[in-house]
Amino acid sequence: MLLLEVWKLICFFSIDLMPVYFLAESHLDIDNGQFGFHNGLECVDSGWLTCQTEIRLRLHYSKTSPVSITKKKYKKSRFRIKLTLEGVEEEEDDEEQEQSAVAWHKMTTTLETSMISGDGYKSRHSQPECGYALEASQWTEYIIHSMDPDNLELTFDFFEEDMGEHVVPGDAHPGTVGTACLLSSFFVESGKDTGVVTLPIMKRNSRQTLGKVRVDYLVIRPIEGLQCDMSSSFTKYWRKRSAPLDVGHRGAGSTHAAKHTKVRENTIASFKSAANHGAAYVEFDVHLSKDCIPIVYHDLTCCISTKKKGDKLSLDLFEVPVKDLTYDQLQQLKVEELLTTEHFVLLTILSWSYSNNPYHIGWLAGKRRIVFSCFDPDVCTMVRQKQNKYPILFLTQGISEIYPELMDIRCRTTQIAMSFAQSENLLGISAHTEELLQNLEHIREAQSKGLVVFCWGDLNNDHDNRTKLREQGIDGLIYDRVCPSGRYTLISCSYVNQCLSIYPDHTINSY
Repeated sequence: MLLLEVWKLICFFSIDLMPVYFLAESHLDIDNGQFGFHNGLECVDSGWLTCQTEIRLRLHYSKTSPVSITKKKYKKSRFRIKLTLEGVEEEEDDEEQEQSAVAWHKMTTTLETSMISGDGYKSRHSQPECGYALEASQWTEYIIHSMDPDNLELTFDFFEEDMGEHVVPGDAHPGTVGTACLLSSFFVESGKDTGVVTLPIMKRNSRQTLGKVRVDYLVIRPIEGLQCDMSSSFTKYWRKRSAPLDVGHRGAGSTHAAKHTKVRENTIASFKSAANHGAAYVEFDVHLSKDCIPIVYHDLTCCISTKKKGDKLSLDLFEVPVKDLTYDQLQQLKVEELLTTEHFVLLTILSWSYSNNPYHIGWLAGKRRIVFSCFDPDVCTMVRQKQNKYPILFLTQGISEIYPELMDIRCRTTQIAMSFAQSENLLGISAHTEELLQNLEHIREAQSKGLVVFCWGDLNNDHDNRTKLREQGIDGLIYDRVCPSGRYTLISCSYVNQCLSIYPDHTINSY
């Protein structure tokens, strides 16, 4: 009996919003056309993980050089690195089964090399014979897709930049100095899908170590039980508008900004207030509690106060990471006595936010249109690879005098953020206004690369700054005070009337 198992590997698919229909007629005049093109426009998107796993190995100078050499002979050498893949061989009783397993491995395992810098990005499905050189300003990433992710042998070959001398007599590759090997089973055994592993570099002609290489890794697996299809995909879809979208920062604005004391940020009341005043979307922050419940809250930490025994006046404040407290513990924290109604509850559970807001308020789930955004490029990558419905914006602070520089190369400048967003097929970037105002040409540059550009930051609260950004064609503005004059911009009057009938009076009057 022959059992045939069919796997769906989706590499590319057409994303035009109008589906193609085939009519059941006796005679059809078929225009073969060109895959992914509709009305002269290319509408092709990358696929998502279905049954295969993606392994990413990264070499970069975010902190220090990934390669550390201990032998004096090679201390000043520059290296080129090539990654090769092999399936770990296991004993087989039947020769045909062994050949079948090898063929299956070769068919389903692919390797792609991506190099990201401020000058752009390169993606290659093959490597030069002696690999690629490491650059201090470049993020080098090896992307592996495999149906058998726990049974791979990953070998890094190191070549000297000056390859005129054979290190090993008779070696087919001049300049080969050593190798470092990693078994993919390490990821399962370590119990972590992300981290850093340090591998010894072994000399080719002896068992001596040449040095070590630090490999940053990320393993992305498909979401179990999630059935994505091609019926609705907005990952790369964006309709260009005549004016940028107004996005309410943390709802109706940051509580800590001036004149924002009536409606607390990141609450149901704040989201509804922003919708009442014409915001097309509301932006809010989500964290996971210790028991993995999504929490709507901005800061990474919360302050807990304790009273000293016998002293009722003095208080000691302790900062505790939100991720270290359970949802029940977070809900027990006392905020302010005057904010006692359900619409002002701090640390709102995310699913409760969904059910307590009308559908036209954006950035929420259900039938609403979500746009995910995150400062962590790895999170952006994972969300992009695990589904094909929602678009992602890469949040970046770029070059800033306000905030300290981020260590990750991909986060350091707006131009590198563009390259990263392109390489990962993201919708676009959400850039810090501080760097955009100093380099307004970044907006047109990003849009010329097919990216949508939003911007964030306190500088957006200045009317003149918003005017400059609008004149440059920015796609979205995230700021605190949306439509202070009370005029409605993007929500029709029928929606506004619906809002007035649904929202409590104290919510409407509190803005």
